[in-house]
Amino acid sequence: MQWNNCLIKNPFIDMSAKKWIFLFFFLVGLIIIGCNTFRSGKNTILLADDFRFLPRGPLGSELGAETEYHFLHQARPRGNWSISTFRYNLSASWSVRETGGKRFLYQDGVNPDDHWHPMIIAGSSLWTDYRLNTKFSPDTLPGRVGIVFRYRHDRSYYFFGLENDSAKLIMVDHGIAFRKPCEKILAGAKFAYGPDDLIEVNINVLGSDIRVSIDGGPAFQVTDTVFKEGKIGFLADVPASFYAIQVSTTRAGFNDFTSREKRNREISDSLMTENPKPVVYKKISTEGFGVGRNLRFGDLDGDRETDVLVGQVIHHGPKDANSELSCLTAITLDGKILWQIGSPDGWKTHLTNDVAFQIHDINQDGENEVIYCMNQQLIIAEGRNGRTIKKIPTPLVPEGKPASRHNIFKRILGDCIYFADLSGRGYRGDIVLKDRYSYLWTFDRDLNLLWYNECNTGHYPYSYDTDHDGREELIMGYTLFDDDGTAIWSLDTVLSDHADGVAILKYRENDPPIYMCAASDEGMFFADLSGTILKHHYIGHVQNPAVANFREDLPGLETVSINFWGNQGIIHLYDATGDIYHSFEPNQYGSMCLPVNWTGDSEEFFILNAHVDEGGAYDGFGRKVLIFPDDGHPDMCYAVLDITGDCRDEIVVWDPNEVWVYTQDDNPRAGKLYKPLRNPLYNYSNYQATVSLQDWE
Repeated sequence: MQWNNCLIKNPFIDMSAKKWIFLFFFLVGLIIIGCNTFRSGKNTILLADDFRFLPRGPLGSELGAETEYHFLHQARPRGNWSISTFRYNLSASWSVRETGGKRFLYQDGVNPDDHWHPMIIAGSSLWTDYRLNTKFSPDTLPGRVGIVFRYRHDRSYYFFGLENDSAKLIMVDHGIAFRKPCEKILAGAKFAYGPDDLIEVNINVLGSDIRVSIDGGPAFQVTDTVFKEGKIGFLADVPASFYAIQVSTTRAGFNDFTSREKRNREISDSLMTENPKPVVYKKISTEGFGVGRNLRFGDLDGDRETDVLVGQVIHHGPKDANSELSCLTAITLDGKILWQIGSPDGWKTHLTNDVAFQIHDINQDGENEVIYCMNQQLIIAEGRNGRTIKKIPTPLVPEGKPASRHNIFKRILGDCIYFADLSGRGYRGDIVLKDRYSYLWTFDRDLNLLWYNECNTGHYPYSYDTDHDGREELIMGYTLFDDDGTAIWSLDTVLSDHADGVAILKYRENDPPIYMCAASDEGMFFADLSGTILKHHYIGHVQNPAVANFREDLPGLETVSINFWGNQGIIHLYDATGDIYHSFEPNQYGSMCLPVNWTGDSEEFFILNAHVDEGGAYDGFGRKVLIFPDDGHPDMCYAVLDITGDCRDEIVVWDPNEVWVYTQDDNPRAGKLYKPLRNPLYNYSNYQATVSLQDWE
């Protein structure tokens, strides 16, 4: 038998070389055509997510005031998604669920407010023209449920979806009055739907052309130029389910996006290359007595080196209503424990407020004292050993005043301590002590009561000699007090909520001083020293302001602020006249936004947080200019101060277990260096308005 005759003839085996070459190029052509087809029209995918890679369960945890000035990993994005807004009991309302083998995102809370909306977002702020397709289903009626697109931040975006008995296309852009954002209905129509109905939406944005539709329902086409780019997201004021989503663009749109993304990355990389790199200077352990953002810095043992005072807190009431120090631990930056008062407790790391303790040379003898409240006593102690020099009981809660959940004891616990020169001694040796929100008392350096008053105190005061008589006035919340305690004027009856951060300063050398206030839900405002509001920006819940020379090309000083509670993470930058010149939302966290003199040149940066990816420092243009090394450092908290003595700042980062200090890789730097005048370390607070005035070495 001849096996060759039994073989089945294969045309591919019998092909000539020319045919093989032809087939090769034919297949290559098909691949190229297929790629071009995929990259053109609707098939250029920017985002396609059916949530299969997200674990079932909550997307976030119950987060509150800790996230105002702590970086908490529980608040980080999950997969493609970030929880954009939360407030109180709705901070953990988003979850991943599954039915019939299909996963979906679910919002299970009912939002009673209209100045913010539960949202979860994805995508890039650089996306411009795109098509979006998804389905959602509201569980209950009525309420606003739908899709946000060209999302700039959670107070500036387009919305398309359902509200009550209608389908609506809405433009949302900040606010024109207290709390409530400005909304403009671009299109709307009655639309009958019921709970559990599956609503499929299509959104197409191209330049100023916006086309939206609901399958089997209304379709709208409008022209609007307010937002030209932005992310996408889901919004739900009532329980609702959101299903697989796809966002696509044209080939030209994709190329434009990637080109701009690359350009931004190149600019940021270039800026970071120009700046000194952070290197570790010190590491110390605080395990067992560590805290969240509750450290104070100063020379305690008299060696002219910076030491650290660690304050643990006990909470007597709900949340942060009645809190006081339970333990003080003084340590050097080499980790040596100098002294300890109270009993350390490794579990007392939760912190959502200030408590009263500072380091200050209150008697001007050349050595620092520790002034603090503990066990309802106001105490002055030696910095070297913690030995009590003098103490008095804390003030009684004023008789006949309305009961408050913030004062459940007969005596106040002490919400914070501030030092001012009310007596005209030429230095800040008078003590300002307040409760949480209602009353303040002032004492001289010997703990004699000077005066008492009440107002909507806000969180932390600021002093300034407004009348040039050698004695400082005190801005406490919305009220300006004379050095004798007389209220010169107050905006308490004009403004609601409370002041999160206040300061009085000159933005330009020849200008009069300005009262600057980050006023929580009242937004941000600037006033003159008669209390007349000059500029008022209703931009959400504003806090943690900082003033510095962030832009050398702009005259005077600039201000940065960040939002929280309902719209956390929005950063605004203001010029010397109080006008907003830039805003952006790098992520969804609060921050102290502390200025950092990192280079020793005339411009400062501000730090968002110490995380290697989502943190870093930004310049006055909103560009990231500094990142932290991926070396395992703690990233819950940070502070900024000059420790090595070369005029430039070090960055202190910590969590309850350890403290690290970063300095520049070119430290020490020679030559004339920028050395701004800052809030003194003895007036340190989680709610301070940081003021960094221009000065040189």
